[in-house]
Amino acid sequence: MAKHTYQTGIIGNCAFLAHVNKNTNIDWLCWPRFDSTFIFGGLLDKQKGGEFSILPEGDFTSNQYYLENTNVLITEITDTHGGKYKITDYAPRFREHDRYYKPLMLIRQIDPLEGSPRIRVKCEPVSEYGATKLTVNRGSNHIQFLGGEEKIRLTTNIPVSYVFDEQFFVLNETRYLVLTYGEPLEAPLISTATRFLRETIQYWRIWIKHSTIATFYQPFVIRSALALKIHQFEDTGAIIAASTTSLPESPGSGRNWDYRYCWLRDTYYVITALNHIGHFEEMERYFGYVTDISFSEDFRYQPLYSITGQKNIEEFVLDHLDGYLGNKPVRVGNQASEHIQNDIYGQVSISILPLYTDHRFVYSERKDSARWIEYLLFKIEKTIDEKDAGIWEFRNFANIHCYSNLFQWAGASAAEKMAKTIGNQALEDKAIALKARAAEHIESCYDPERKVYTNSVGSKNLDASTLQLIMMNYLDPTSQKAKDHLIALESELKASNGLFYRYLYADDFGKPKTTFLICAFWYVEALAAVGRIDDAVREFENLLKFSNHLLLFSEDVDENDGSQWGNFPQAYSHVGLMNAAYRIAMKLDRPIFM
Repeated sequence: MAKHTYQTGIIGNCAFLAHVNKNTNIDWLCWPRFDSTFIFGGLLDKQKGGEFSILPEGDFTSNQYYLENTNVLITEITDTHGGKYKITDYAPRFREHDRYYKPLMLIRQIDPLEGSPRIRVKCEPVSEYGATKLTVNRGSNHIQFLGGEEKIRLTTNIPVSYVFDEQFFVLNETRYLVLTYGEPLEAPLISTATRFLRETIQYWRIWIKHSTIATFYQPFVIRSALALKIHQFEDTGAIIAASTTSLPESPGSGRNWDYRYCWLRDTYYVITALNHIGHFEEMERYFGYVTDISFSEDFRYQPLYSITGQKNIEEFVLDHLDGYLGNKPVRVGNQASEHIQNDIYGQVSISILPLYTDHRFVYSERKDSARWIEYLLFKIEKTIDEKDAGIWEFRNFANIHCYSNLFQWAGASAAEKMAKTIGNQALEDKAIALKARAAEHIESCYDPERKVYTNSVGSKNLDASTLQLIMMNYLDPTSQKAKDHLIALESELKASNGLFYRYLYADDFGKPKTTFLICAFWYVEALAAVGRIDDAVREFENLLKFSNHLLLFSEDVDENDGSQWGNFPQAYSHVGLMNAAYRIAMKLDRPIFM
């Protein structure tokens, strides 16, 4: 089987995300929110998923790339008759009237480049995950699609008859397609689209200029930062794991999950990545989302929430869809929201720490500081001795997991620093006591014969999540214990091509068949932390080849052929790359230029 890579790029404006295939089709677009039904879902079903393509007559070749330092995507099509054209796809985003303009609007600009290409535009949005076909109404210079929650309108300067009848025509001038949800475009088409493109390009380039990104493999970090940015739902500040659902972790595995939600566990890694590139505004929005959830919960956090902080994320299967490359089931919702995962409390605590240690925040303005710290310590105390589903969300068994207690230790450490900052000795003492209790559990996972920490108390199994013992400074990175732990993990979990497995023991679905990309980036970070800089650089460089043609990374990678699998692009894979690159850059005394 040939190496599988995802043939799409993403565009977005922090209100929605769309996937554009190299074949010009909009393969994935959910409106009005990240977690809504798809309007275009060809990723999961070629027939029922609808279509939005701009194709020539006959065969063609395609070249796809981003405009440098933007989320504006170019797809160049060359036909077999000497015709060539390019499509510029983007979601408008720019500053206007002291706020960000980010409409539910997808703009496609089609420019002729060579010859006289004959093209056909197909626009067939659907609703209710492809179960409902929309009614098509024709206007003077637009087509309206009815039957969904809101009107969808396609406004264009192409003769409407050509689009309505899906007829080929000669592309001899620049054409525009503006697809809107709810609110239609009521302004002059060409001048508005031209301005929106110019201002969107300018917005993204200024955003990158205002990022602090070291020169170490800078193009990859820039692309990762741009990808991460558009996974934030700006309205609430939530950052989703991925914009897709049910792309399988490996073919036929049944591990097809909906990732269009916000996992609290990953808050720390995301906040760290944003902090490294100096994006304070995104951090602050995310803080707001997390604190809103935290204060609305009496005792137990869920592992994940909707982008508006809703708790009820019922998981169900869409039987009418074929699934990606025939992989079923197709799931909507995520049952992991019901799991007990106790690392979350520490994750939230260390994520909030910058509010008290970063002087860009004025912590004295927070009237609730003592209550907030006490609240987090209460949650850690209540769950510190409890078995849970662990970071990998096992569905059928629970353990005292090393990773969970590590983050409770780290969370108590953060609370200790916060209590010290506000001068509350009682809370400081409580945090120190909880650190000691968490450390007892962690040490119960230590195997002195193999010189390694196992995944849970009483287990012999190794787990890549325990790499975090080094990065979180539970183990002194300069100590022999840290170096031995890393050696033991890499000897068992490192794949032949430098990738890294989460674990190799059987879970609810059997043994994993693909590696988890963020674990490989954690491995790189751990190498850098213990001082194995040359190894870290080599392994980092090796991982870069597992991107697709646009430097976008998936969740999982097949060890045997390097195929991309799992939801795509995975925001947390990009976060892993950003954090690994930062750690190496801070250790190096020499910049590396691409």
